[in-house]
Amino acid sequence: MPTPFPGMDPYLEKWIWEEVHTRLIVALADFLTPKIGPKYRVGIEKRTYFQIEFKQSKTEDLLGLPDLVIAKPKSLHEVMDAPYTVLPIVGRLPTQEEIHEKRERYLEIREVATNQVITALELLSPSNKRHGEGRDRYEAKRSEILASEAHFIEIDLIRAGDVLPVGIPADAVGDYRILISRAPQRPRTNVYAFKLRQPIPSFPVPLLQEDPEPIVPLNQLVHELYDRAGYDMAIDYNQPLDPPLSSEDAAWAESLINKKHPEGL
Repeated sequence: MPTPFPGMDPYLEKWIWEEVHTRLIVALADFLTPKIGPKYRVGIEKRTYFQIEFKQSKTEDLLGLPDLVIAKPKSLHEVMDAPYTVLPIVGRLPTQEEIHEKRERYLEIREVATNQVITALELLSPSNKRHGEGRDRYEAKRSEILASEAHFIEIDLIRAGDVLPVGIPADAVGDYRILISRAPQRPRTNVYAFKLRQPIPSFPVPLLQEDPEPIVPLNQLVHELYDRAGYDMAIDYNQPLDPPLSSEDAAWAESLINKKHPEGL
């Protein structure tokens, strides 16, 4: 069953974005390869980092505990009779530590003859927009690309998190963005900003100057992916979104969902 939304389905972000990210990266590579070969090839690259999360016990609030506790004896007499003159300090360790290996995939378009990276394409994940190691690493990689001679494409289909700098007025950033940065035109860039109610715009992929730019029908690719993967069976449209929609968009989304899913919200 197709998604009920004309453009991006915001429930994909909440439920299964990591899977959507991987599938969409592959779909973009599969679409571009016959369009730009044999002069260029599309490589699926991987960026890996570790994310550490501390989880407190369900029965204790670690925020309410001091970092160190000095054990006080019951009496001075007990201290004098004790075999040790230095009292132990009772510390507190996290009850659980989880280390997650995060893998983020992106595309590099290379000229076959020289193996030179001509265009880098990034599809953002929530970790790229939340302040922390994921965003820090992504911003460092972003700056490295923008300082190179490669073109840069950044696709942001995530509403959550802080928008990465795109150099347009705050009231124009929309819900989603596609950034096309052609190397010779920097620092100027083209930003396709669009709202939840709009179809995802198609965008050009810059290559070497003498070659035509293929147009990617991203809305079509996302909708085909949704239908092919059966995401209507994986998404619970009765659950609230985070971040929540505006009251107007929520009412609009509910009407669309009820048309596709008679059980409704």
